[in-house]
Amino acid sequence: MSLLRRIEQSQGGGQQDGGTPSSPGSKQPGGVPPSGSGGDSSRLSSLQARRVSAPITSPQAGSYFDLKTRVQNKLLAEIDPSMDATKTDEVRRTIQDLFEQILAEENIVLSRPERARLFEQIAAEILGLGPLQALLEDDTITEIMVNGPKNIYIERKGKLHRVPITFESNDHVMRIIDRIVAPLGRRIDESSPYVDARLQDGSRVNAVIPPISLVGPILTIRKFSKNPISIEQMIQFGSITNEAVQFLKACVEARLNIVISGGTGSGKTTLLNVLSGFIPDDERIITIENAAELQLRQEHVVTLESRPPNIEGRGEVSIRDLVMNSLRMRPERIIVGECRGGETLDMLQAMNTGHDGSMTTAHANTPRDAISRIETMCLMAGMDLPVRAIREQIAGAVDVICQQSRMRDGSRKVITITEVSGMEGDVITMTDIFVFEQTGTENGRIIGRTRPTGLRPKFMDKIEAAGIHLPPSIFGIGERRRY
Repeated sequence: MSLLRRIEQSQGGGQQDGGTPSSPGSKQPGGVPPSGSGGDSSRLSSLQARRVSAPITSPQAGSYFDLKTRVQNKLLAEIDPSMDATKTDEVRRTIQDLFEQILAEENIVLSRPERARLFEQIAAEILGLGPLQALLEDDTITEIMVNGPKNIYIERKGKLHRVPITFESNDHVMRIIDRIVAPLGRRIDESSPYVDARLQDGSRVNAVIPPISLVGPILTIRKFSKNPISIEQMIQFGSITNEAVQFLKACVEARLNIVISGGTGSGKTTLLNVLSGFIPDDERIITIENAAELQLRQEHVVTLESRPPNIEGRGEVSIRDLVMNSLRMRPERIIVGECRGGETLDMLQAMNTGHDGSMTTAHANTPRDAISRIETMCLMAGMDLPVRAIREQIAGAVDVICQQSRMRDGSRKVITITEVSGMEGDVITMTDIFVFEQTGTENGRIIGRTRPTGLRPKFMDKIEAAGIHLPPSIFGIGERRRY
């Protein structure tokens, strides 16, 4: 994005809400509908009356805001809009010089901490994401939730906390949302009031604006570590055991098809990233996502991203379109970030037609629920298939379901690793290979371990055919005999 575009956004621009000119009588982006909107207006007033009011701003805070606005506007008027905004260090030094010059010209006396704070806020407005920039740079924060301009929450160590940071107004939030989605060619306005996007570092973004949201613009950012979590760290955190890792590593190398199941925020994508790291470097991998966030380290990776329809309702490229197209790209592994619709049937057919070793994620609470959800998503493809035929596709395609869960203490753990072993009649049969066993709590933390059940999966012959030999102790067979 050019610096000129950033300047327009920082100043509020002459156009808002995806380029629609604002007018006194029109509904502003992120604002309240005009008084003539009937039921919507009364419903919003009733909702606002039930909500806790934001803290009243002190006169000192108001004076600081006026000073910040005045210095920022003068700085934006003097900065060269033709500068390349991608050269962050150079632009930042220019902003610093102009900032010091403006303070000197206006005889504005600030303490060193106040001066640094004011500069960082102004620089964040021009180069970053405004009030959110400091939160994005904090590596201990995993998620940022903006519920309107005055309520911002974060997730740290699995727990939610409210932070004393606010936006100036609904329009301020809208400018930040536009700054995120505009470079990706996506839009958000009243006709399309929600959007999925990503930041440059791969963090996932979802935005929802009025009239869908009744509390102002909503922004949710799922952050991803600059240094992806390694399998060693997952073992250290207690998310998984070394034995389970060895088993899953063998499954990936032996080209078994894996579905990672779990609830929202349970760590499915993190585990998918880790398991993808076990894929050999000499294989061609194609990843398919709504918003590209997987962080594969292999050399031969092709990343595909779906595209929403344009303002005329045309040009959409769905996950299903990409899955079907990927079959013509000579894939050795297909990784779908998340199956959530009819593309699930195409994914199963790919798994059943020579593209083994593929992986995907799905939202479900248990492995059995994951099977039911996959079955339902296949029916969403619109093809009139009998249920038994779909179940045969699932039983033939999926080898392993790895269940993730976010525990009560905020930790993420692999709680079940299950083999899809076949069919008996019309029922898909499953066998638990590893199960999490909780042994207690300590200082609010859940204590437990993902233990083997003592059963060997039926697909062990595939693993051994790949030249991988796992010791019986991994499945707990030797341990049982010792007892």
